[in-house]
Amino acid sequence: MDPKLEEKIAHDTLERYAGSKPGDFQPYVLLTNFPSYVRRFAEFSGQPFLQGSMMSVGHWPAEGISILDFKVGSPAAALAIDLLSFIRPKGCLMLGMCGGLRGKFKVGDYLLPIAAIRGEGTSDFYFPPQVPALSNFVIQKCLSEVLDEKGIEYHIGITHSTNIRFWEFSEAFRNQLIAERVQGIEMECATLFTAGYKRRVPVGALLLISDLPLEETGIKTKQSSAKVIAEFTDPHLKHGLDVLRRLKGARHQG
Repeated sequence: MDPKLEEKIAHDTLERYAGSKPGDFQPYVLLTNFPSYVRRFAEFSGQPFLQGSMMSVGHWPAEGISILDFKVGSPAAALAIDLLSFIRPKGCLMLGMCGGLRGKFKVGDYLLPIAAIRGEGTSDFYFPPQVPALSNFVIQKCLSEVLDEKGIEYHIGITHSTNIRFWEFSEAFRNQLIAERVQGIEMECATLFTAGYKRRVPVGALLLISDLPLEETGIKTKQSSAKVIAEFTDPHLKHGLDVLRRLKGARHQG
């Protein structure tokens, strides 16, 4: 296929889905599953909240940062990276949520995934199964530096990315997670890391532990989800902004 045609279709699709011209996207991009994060970003920046047919976005030109809510799941995550790759971002940071799979974890803790198990299936399009899904080292280094300087405790580990949202009641799957010794479970990191590696888009992730699904009373509910969003959106978003500011400074120094 003609590369120029592919780029044109990608730009047109991004504008249609996100409600924003490709040229408005900034060099550093926050990724999220939550429109509330985009709304708060718009309030922080004083810039518009933009809604397309599928996604919502905000742009902060003074900071060189955009935010994109691509919704939920591995296919949407893949689409986001595919489309963003045609505007060549210098770095993307996923502000997502995950289930914590360790007894010492608490709701509100942060998990920095260095890798993700490719259980979602979508990443198979980009690489054969023996290729690992790894977060970008430079972005994860900036993450740990920022959180360390703020005195914020965090966990480092591996997540399992699944395409099954309602997995909690499968005893076989729960046992599989225990056997894998992963620290978290979510739906997008393996796709984001793998697609980013394929498309040459640096991608990292700062995950908020939103529930403790292996505990009897730890599965996320409507009420607990609302509480997490209300309590943790602002600090999560502010940490993400600081990480991209650090990344931008590091790249300028380099």
